[in-house]
Amino acid sequence: MPIEAEPVSAAAESLAVEHPLPARRQWRQRSEAALIRGAQAGSEADLEELFRRHWRRAYRTAFLIVHDHAAAEDIAQEAFLSAIRTLHRFDRRRQFAPWLGRIVANRAIDWTRARTARREVDRDLPDGPAPAELAGGYSDDLLRALATLTPEHRAVVVLRYVLEYTPGEIAKALELPRGTVNSRLRRALDALDAQLREVELT
Repeated sequence: MPIEAEPVSAAAESLAVEHPLPARRQWRQRSEAALIRGAQAGSEADLEELFRRHWRRAYRTAFLIVHDHAAAEDIAQEAFLSAIRTLHRFDRRRQFAPWLGRIVANRAIDWTRARTARREVDRDLPDGPAPAELAGGYSDDLLRALATLTPEHRAVVVLRYVLEYTPGEIAKALELPRGTVNSRLRRALDALDAQLREVELT
C-alpha cells in the first residue's frame, strides 16, 4: 500500500517556520548521555542541567496544547518529575527529549479533557498569556485557531510541527496507529487553515 503524503498547510508553516524551537543538536558541554548517566546515579547537578536544557521545549509543548500559562508550567514540571522518577527504566540509547515530550503531551491532553469535562471554557486565550520567549511568540490568531481543535488534534499538530516529531514517532509517543496520526494531522490542518482564512477575510 503506498504511503500517503504528509499534509502541508499554511498553518503548519506558521508553527514550524516562523517561530521554531532551537534545532536538536549535541551540546558543547557534557553530552546528554553523560547527564543521564549522572542523573541515574543521583547527581543533582546533572538533573538540574537536564531540566535547564529541556524546560523550554516541555513548557511550549504543554502551553500550545492547554493554552493556559499556569497549567503549562505545572504540566511541564510534573512531566519532568515523572520522567526523573522513572529514569531507571529509560533506555540510554534513545534521546531524552522525545521521551519527555511524550509524557508532556499525554499529561496536557488529560488536563484539557478534564477541564472540558468540568465545562470550563476551552476555546479562548488564557487571561494570563504565557511569556513570549517561552510560548514562542505565535500570533493570537494562530493560538485561537489552535484552541478550536480537540486536545487530541492539537497534540499531534504540536508534536509534528513544533517539536518536529515524525508521524511514526508521534504514533509511538501517543500509542496510536500511524493511520490515526495521519488522519488527525489532515483534519487538524484543514481546520486551522479554515480558521485562519476566515480571520483574513474579516
